[in-house]
Amino acid sequence: MISCQGTPSPDSGDGATGAGALVPFSLDELQKRTFLYFWETTGEQTNWQVHDRWPTEQFSSIAATGFGLSSYLVGIERGYITREQGAERVLKTLRVLADLPQGPEAEGVAGHKGFFYHFLTLDKSLRFKKVELSSIDTGLLMAGVLSAMSYFDEENPTEKEIRKLADFLFRRVEWDWMMKPNGKMSMGWHPESGFIENDWHGYNEAMILLIMAMGSPTHPIPAGSWQKWCETYVWDEFQGQEYVQFDPLFGYQYSHIWIDFRGVQDEYMRSKGIDYFENSRRATIANRNYCLSNPLGWAGYGENCWGLTACDGPANEERAYNGRTAKFWTYRARGACAFQVIDDGTIAPTAAGGSVPFAPEVCIPALEFMWTNYYDQLVGKYGFKDAFNPSYIFGEGNENGWFDVDYLGIDQGPILLQIENHRSGLLWNLMKENPYIQAGLAKAGFQ
Repeated sequence: MISCQGTPSPDSGDGATGAGALVPFSLDELQKRTFLYFWETTGEQTNWQVHDRWPTEQFSSIAATGFGLSSYLVGIERGYITREQGAERVLKTLRVLADLPQGPEAEGVAGHKGFFYHFLTLDKSLRFKKVELSSIDTGLLMAGVLSAMSYFDEENPTEKEIRKLADFLFRRVEWDWMMKPNGKMSMGWHPESGFIENDWHGYNEAMILLIMAMGSPTHPIPAGSWQKWCETYVWDEFQGQEYVQFDPLFGYQYSHIWIDFRGVQDEYMRSKGIDYFENSRRATIANRNYCLSNPLGWAGYGENCWGLTACDGPANEERAYNGRTAKFWTYRARGACAFQVIDDGTIAPTAAGGSVPFAPEVCIPALEFMWTNYYDQLVGKYGFKDAFNPSYIFGEGNENGWFDVDYLGIDQGPILLQIENHRSGLLWNLMKENPYIQAGLAKAGFQ
């Protein structure tokens, strides 16, 4: 059991520099370190909201806070903290979220109509600069909120208040306000310019957003929204797999963190004879197969070193590489599918980590390989740094490739939570009991 502040092992290293002496890979070790990211870097100094990234301190991320709320439940179940410690942290988080000012103003508020701004300032948790009021990031936050509501079911004052605040936060979101005349949900809103033109369509991470919005008892979106969503799917073959196409792997992971899609189907998946879990398994295998084929000739790609998804990267520039001009990026949604490939040689451990339940036979060996072979550069106090690029050997300090210095909350979350789903089904089982998730699934036609 760790203390409220957390007490990692002496070998755990410094988080920002290196991991110290090699600690053998295990799912236990990876989970504990990843949990400590949420537990130790979050506190009064961040208003109990989770850093977007660390040790680079910029702002908190409402999506990362959603992952954090669920991570505290894993910490309790794994014995890293007590139930009382976890409940106290969750309650502090929810109290802040419930009390933050909301309104149409451009400054001095954290959200509007129950939605929250994508990033919040670290000190007061107010809108950071001119970021958008985000539908998907609010959705990921609410998924974490609902997981806490379902987990803390005891009748003591702390857990009763958790349930009350969680219910208040979810019921307050005016999902229907975010809908566009075309029947699709906008990606967000700015007080300066109104709704964002882009909406949620095609297969991606927004499945859980729409399911929660349909299941809302106060501001539901039409049940037909799910059919409109499915009408925009692209079913195709890629790297030997037939599945609904999307390029970065996180789109196949986020919704599956909270919803167990094994053995349930909507009308679309019934027509294909599979479920969304199998769809994500195929996408994971295809992502790995693409990296194995390595058409661009990047260094490091191999049987156990693969994984393209949204992550940090080395630079926004072009360089001469391997007889061609190669384009590199910093943060970017990398990935590969039938209609698009975004690949600059950058590998993110969260790609394999977040897909562990779908294909453990290839994902766990990949995590172990990256941990063991790149330990000093890639692993630290809080588990895996966000990304690395063995091909980027340009500039001082990159002689052996580029390695990120930061951990990212939205990439740490899938590693911790999906490994837990693989091991115990914790979040899947919790959300099966949540009335709002179940109502949304029913309206979407899942059977």
